[in-house]
Amino acid sequence: MNKLIIHGIYRHYKGDLYLVEDVATHSETGEELVIYRGLYHGDKFGQFHLCARPKAMFLEALDPAKAKKFGQKYRFELQEIKSQVER
Repeated sequence: MNKLIIHGIYRHYKGDLYLVEDVATHSETGEELVIYRGLYHGDKFGQFHLCARPKAMFLEALDPAKAKKFGQKYRFELQEIKSQVER
């Protein structure tokens, strides 16, 4: 089962990394939205894009053909990234 971790870093099945900032509630529908930021320079100003996506879509499994092609079971998968600083 895929789970959501606030401040977790997730890999989109196409390769880019994203930081989950928070979960918001749609003011009219009550749907939960994942607020996340791309960890790549996505525009000409070098800004990290802030995005929102329905939580169910963020956590959904890929169809088997995409999962096989990209080697990832879910649309976004939590990454275990260790600190680069020696302790």
